[in-house]
Amino acid sequence: MKRFLRLACALFFAMAAAQAHEIRPAYLELHEEKAGEFAVLWKTPMRGDLRLALTPDFSGKSEKLSLVTARNTGAAAVQTWRLRAPELRGQTVRIAGLEGTMTDALVRIEFADGTEWTQRLTAAAPAAMVPRGTSAWQVAGVYLRLGVEHILTGIDHLLFILALLIITRGGWKLVKTVTAFTVSHSLTLTAATLGWVHIPQAPVEAVIALSIVFVAAEIVHQREGRLGITARAPWLVAFSFGLMHGLGFASGLSEAGLPQGHLPAALLFFSVGVEAGHFLFIGAVLALIALVRRIRVPLPRWTELVPPYAIGSVAMFWVIERVSVF
Repeated sequence: MKRFLRLACALFFAMAAAQAHEIRPAYLELHEEKAGEFAVLWKTPMRGDLRLALTPDFSGKSEKLSLVTARNTGAAAVQTWRLRAPELRGQTVRIAGLEGTMTDALVRIEFADGTEWTQRLTAAAPAAMVPRGTSAWQVAGVYLRLGVEHILTGIDHLLFILALLIITRGGWKLVKTVTAFTVSHSLTLTAATLGWVHIPQAPVEAVIALSIVFVAAEIVHQREGRLGITARAPWLVAFSFGLMHGLGFASGLSEAGLPQGHLPAALLFFSVGVEAGHFLFIGAVLALIALVRRIRVPLPRWTELVPPYAIGSVAMFWVIERVSVF
């Protein structure tokens, strides 16, 4: 276990300069206001003052009915306009430029008859045909994948899970801790997504980073023989901080948008995807532990402190960076 955790720490420390949730999806929404006429919302991720060079394109006849209005939210560039596309069903929607990026694009079309179509486009598959109809199962599949990818690209959430794994050292204590984390973040994810809770995102992201610093410090105390609350009751700490992590997950879901006609399915399967991502990560960690245990390499005792200090340093960098934008 110890040898693996030192190795895992080195891997995460190599990503110290990485910002959590770097890869946010682009988002295209078309809402049919009357037959063949759509209100278009196009949101593309930004990094500083730079916007990804992505453009939605339709294979069939379409024309803009208004000028494009644009605004900058800080994390994304948002453009809106009106579009006439009398035969949108059966056309192919393509995001030009997506194949040269590391991000995805979520496309949602709401038709005047109440039907909706939601599709995730990727660099490998930047285009898709708009079908004649859609179903809750198709929406479920899209949001399940979004949930998995959101957690697996959320380095801050994974560092928090890794820190909990280190301090619990596996076993039933880890099972209870992960269960408490799941319950708590599911509560706030649902509440924030449904609009029951409104908390500014900047403080939430700062507290998420601070939660990692706290658990990393508790690991150091444990190594020094001073058991803190996380070592004694990790499930309590996981539940408490999980409430804030859930708000962070809700931010990722709001970036992607929710189909109003299939909101329960989208929310449920995004949550399931997040949990699947958690267990994939934990499973990978435990598999590497089993592999590394076969390698017997003596290491100095001081190397036991490398993982918590590395994790804490990365997280503290995020704390300072996120607080600076308040």
